[in-house]
Amino acid sequence: MNPRHGLVALLVLLGVGWGASQPLGKMAVSGGYHGFGIIFWQVTICTVLLGGLTLARGQGLPRRAAALRFYAVIAMIGTIIPNATFYISVARLPAGIMSILISTVPLMAFPMALALRLDRFSLIRLGGLLCGLAGVALIALPRSSLPDPAMAAYLPVALIGPFFYAMEGTFVARFGMAGMDAVQAMFGASLVAMVISLPLALATHSFISPFHPWARPDWAVLIMSASHALIYSAYVWLAARAGSVFATQTSYFVTGSGILWAMLLLGEHFSVLVWAALAVMLIGVALVRPHDAAAQHHACETAPLV
Repeated sequence: MNPRHGLVALLVLLGVGWGASQPLGKMAVSGGYHGFGIIFWQVTICTVLLGGLTLARGQGLPRRAAALRFYAVIAMIGTIIPNATFYISVARLPAGIMSILISTVPLMAFPMALALRLDRFSLIRLGGLLCGLAGVALIALPRSSLPDPAMAAYLPVALIGPFFYAMEGTFVARFGMAGMDAVQAMFGASLVAMVISLPLALATHSFISPFHPWARPDWAVLIMSASHALIYSAYVWLAARAGSVFATQTSYFVTGSGILWAMLLLGEHFSVLVWAALAVMLIGVALVRPHDAAAQHHACETAPLV
């Protein structure tokens, strides 16, 4: 097989795997599990897998002050806050809608980058931002877009996660990763998030004991957590092997496959307006993305880490 075809197949596979995280999260909360309990096991599994990968590569976990600050910031704005709001909103919104809304991350990151002078303004990219806003409006405003119009009240909560992911990417773009590669950085941030989320899970009575007969929600948490760590590691490899311009295209497959997974696993169905919102949102993402190689390399480096 042509090596290029293999890279394309991996790109699609990564997008399909990442897209499953939204419906898997829906399964977990539908089974009675709550945010911090799920987050604890999610980051614990990531810590174990990425820690093993880091050691297998002959690397350690940097403990200098700059690295510790990086772990703490990314743990909060890249994991604890966005994941907590994700589980609140996915319990009340269709998983497919959540898959569409996650594509707003680059749309939110663009004005942040402009404010910090990390990027330059262009009318085309402004048009992309407006398309993104139009996509959200198509979901929120017409009463026929959502199964229950009352769900629209949770759309602002669902957008908190993408907002913090955009903050995370902007933080990394501005301050870097303290001399670490992405796997080391994700390992350290996951470890700190594990330490933070355990007392939160216990305090909110949402801790999930693994010592009981497992049902679908338990397997959903395990698969979601393990696949995220493995897929992200493969994504880093793909970016190094095929280039960041190529690797960033996985985001289109994440959104599309997230909707298909929601239909397949959860039986969700969507109105014509939701499909229109998806199309407008993806057009917006395509327009707002940088189109030169150097800028796209920068965009890849600012993708959510955890």
